[in-house]
Amino acid sequence: MIVSVAHVVSLTRRQPSVPADRLVAEMVPPPRFGDVRFDTYIPDPNQPGQAAAVLRLERFAAGLNGDGGNGKRRWFRRESAPGGPSGIYLDGGYGVGKTHLLASLWHAAPGPKSLCTFVELTNLVGALGFRQTVEALSGHRLLCIDEFELDDPGDTVLVSTLLGKLADAGVKLAATSNTLPDKLGEGRFAAQDFMREIQGLSARFEALRIDGEDYRHRGLPAAPTPIADDVVAKAAEAAPDGAALDDFAELLAHLATVHPSRYGAMLDGVTGIFWRGVRPVQDQATALRLVVLADRMYDRELPIVASGVPFDELFTEEMVAGGYRKKYLRAISRLVAMAREGAEHVPTR
Repeated sequence: MIVSVAHVVSLTRRQPSVPADRLVAEMVPPPRFGDVRFDTYIPDPNQPGQAAAVLRLERFAAGLNGDGGNGKRRWFRRESAPGGPSGIYLDGGYGVGKTHLLASLWHAAPGPKSLCTFVELTNLVGALGFRQTVEALSGHRLLCIDEFELDDPGDTVLVSTLLGKLADAGVKLAATSNTLPDKLGEGRFAAQDFMREIQGLSARFEALRIDGEDYRHRGLPAAPTPIADDVVAKAAEAAPDGAALDDFAELLAHLATVHPSRYGAMLDGVTGIFWRGVRPVQDQATALRLVVLADRMYDRELPIVASGVPFDELFTEEMVAGGYRKKYLRAISRLVAMAREGAEHVPTR
């Protein structure tokens, strides 16, 4: 049941249409990372790889600006030896600041440039077509790809070919992932059958390993305990305009009717998320759609108020132990952080 309050909306009633030109225009850092820079990244002193990654990325950015550190501009397309790595690949666990660093690189680099998630990149190809996507991006100096994953053989061949075309055109690449580039696809499909494509992707990148503790929960209390359904509704009514109140089961069913490329648009104008009846997700397809939605909500800094089970019980043990383990752990980390932000929206009485 949806509360009939004028300023409360429902995601289940939204079916956004996203034109292709919007997909390209929105390939920039999301609001959460709009103001980050290298000097706002705080390396963990116990993890020297974090500080080393900052220094390497700063040098990479200097190369993109074309002065090589000596004030003399060089042509972008001549900065690396033919056949050498075309970019930087940040590998590490969730919550170590990889997206912060990727967005900092984007901010430090000259244009034209784009930053998108892996899902958004494949969606762009679906919207524009392969040839037009190559044309749209081949004039870029830099393409940053967050949450790089290969979930099926089609993506493997598509992305390998696309990035090869862009690298050959002189586009520098930067990516983040929880999986080393030569291990992409493991546990998801018969990766050995596509090893040529995977190895070709791996050769495009210089991998930097970033270890560390999940900063979203470093030294913070546990996630807020879920509250009652009626309290969630009252919190939505008391929240500012743009509160989105939904029954969790209905929202999961609705996500199956909206292409993941439109989940960001579905959140247009939303200022807070209010879910009633959060329950464990039972099937993989639904769980992966929820992961994408959680990423888009996190990008937009949306607080969450919810009833039902805690977010660390959202995915089954079998799912978390499978090939998508790192995606689910990232989603849990982000949802718990947003729930902590949402605690201030819960009425005290």
